[in-house]
Amino acid sequence: MLAIRMQRNGRSHLPMYRIIVQEAQRHPLSGRVVAEVGNYNPATKALVLDKEAVNKYLKNGAHPSSRVAYILEKNGIKLPDWYKKVPAKSVKAKHADKLRKNQPKEEAPAEVPAETPAE
Repeated sequence: MLAIRMQRNGRSHLPMYRIIVQEAQRHPLSGRVVAEVGNYNPATKALVLDKEAVNKYLKNGAHPSSRVAYILEKNGIKLPDWYKKVPAKSVKAKHADKLRKNQPKEEAPAEVPAETPAE
């Protein structure tokens, strides 16, 4: 089975990614790549994509990773009907009752009138 995924390259703290087609069982850095169909630079948001090659591999059953699927949809490539989107994560606080926003409001102490010294 083929997978369309991102392969990181570039230097430290300045990543660039190749969008590759590879056997799903292989690690992205193994070097055994079927085809390179594009590249992506997250620093400049530059994307180069061979849409014809991507469509060809999708029609032949290549599974895109979740991030690649997001990029493909954003650039107008229709994903196959069998692809299931990854649901968005919902973040829950572990101890919501301890959060500051859920604590009861502290009432400001009422001002006590200043006592006048007795003469």
